[in-house]
Amino acid sequence: MTALLSALGVVFVAELGDKTQLVAMSFGARYSLRHVFAGLAIAYAVSAGLAALVGGALGAALPDRPLAIGGGILFIIFGLFELRRARHPDDGDDEAPDAVEGRMRSPVLLVATAVTVAELGDKTQLATATLAADSGDPVFTWIGATLGLIAAGAVGVVVGRFLGDRIPRSTLSYVSGGLFLAVGVVMLATAL
Repeated sequence: MTALLSALGVVFVAELGDKTQLVAMSFGARYSLRHVFAGLAIAYAVSAGLAALVGGALGAALPDRPLAIGGGILFIIFGLFELRRARHPDDGDDEAPDAVEGRMRSPVLLVATAVTVAELGDKTQLATATLAADSGDPVFTWIGATLGLIAAGAVGVVVGRFLGDRIPRSTLSYVSGGLFLAVGVVMLATAL
């Protein structure tokens, strides 16, 4: 249960202000909430599942301390990246869905495809792999990460639906970056 709750919290925070949450906001403004939520659930379950499998395999093969140190360093790097993004919010992260949109008719398939592609190699996927490796419980890490991603995506959809462009991307990136740094420092302090 610890793996599930850790993954849920860390991944939820990590996803705040992330490009896939911004994609979710965009889709939430254009399509029915039912279709967007279904597409998000599919995409997030697939991407978190892949990450948990990779992390579980690494966790079984590598010692705990180097994994914790590596995970802490990754979280600090993600935090610094988010803080950099907060200073330069117009980096074009949310352009990918428009390229796919013209070719798909089903909003659920469109959302699922765009979000899965946007999530590949993303910091939340790497965080999920790290957590799965560290906890040794990839199934509960996958469940927690999927729930965290869906919750953050849902926030994005609702914000996109009702608030539009009133919340600056940079604010979300500052919050996400600060929380990533805090998690990374705690992971490093615990490992050392």
